[in-house]
Amino acid sequence: MTPRPAGLAGVLLPIAAVVTAMVAFQVSAAFAKALFPAVGPQGAAALRLTLGAAMLVAISRPWRAWPPRAAWPAVIGLGLSVAAAVALFYAALSRLPQGVTIALQFLGPLGVAVLASRRLRDLLWAGLAAVGVWALVGRGVAGARLDPVGIAFALGAACGWAGYILCGRAAGTALGPAAAPLSVTIAAAIVLPVGVAHAGVAILDPALLPLAAIVALFSTVIPFSLELYAMARMPSRTFAVLMSLEPAFGAASGLLLLHERLVPTQVCGIAAVMIAAAGAAWSGAQATTPPPAPG
Repeated sequence: MTPRPAGLAGVLLPIAAVVTAMVAFQVSAAFAKALFPAVGPQGAAALRLTLGAAMLVAISRPWRAWPPRAAWPAVIGLGLSVAAAVALFYAALSRLPQGVTIALQFLGPLGVAVLASRRLRDLLWAGLAAVGVWALVGRGVAGARLDPVGIAFALGAACGWAGYILCGRAAGTALGPAAAPLSVTIAAAIVLPVGVAHAGVAILDPALLPLAAIVALFSTVIPFSLELYAMARMPSRTFAVLMSLEPAFGAASGLLLLHERLVPTQVCGIAAVMIAAAGAAWSGAQATTPPPAPG
């Protein structure tokens, strides 16, 4: 089992890793939709995971830390969760507004935060994060006609994200950096046939590779590596609520890259989410129980 680093660095480094991962993911989101017209959401997911897996394997060479038999269930579960989270998120994004998709997907990590909690204050942080997420992305949702298939895809992505958090902590603790390339390779093997079936030969268009490589780097290689590092060093409920900062970074990315402006209610939502994330991180820093070993 990977020991937690001691002292202030042991608290700040995992938090910094999560924040950097979210920034990288939002940069990639600005480019991912450009792939949809050519290969659809299924092809975009396949390109993202396949290229991301190739990059991760080349960088980390996971065969140097091959999983022991006891760790394989967590690694396989993580790969399945990654495949569901990525493919279903892109499928939902093609049918729903991005804010609605993110809000529904956040039911996954927030559910982990609530179900894993044994203290009232953790429930309060999760509740404040939920209120903040709704204030951030819920404006204009009421009364709108949403695609029920898109809603189902987003809820499926939420389940995938919850599984990613739960399995990722165990796999990251057991394998360290090797968990990311192994799990993303499993996810790519699952999603690639689906992407080829939907996109056909278009998925092999060399003109798409530079953009797809950027999306893979910033949405898969950087975030997954940093998040798996962080998940092995903080309680799962703390990681889950910390990830509620994602809509805030999404809003900032929309403003800077897509010129999307926020109303005051959404600004208040960002503040609520940031306060909840900071509170959850502080609460998690006081927990001294180490993460369980994978079994």
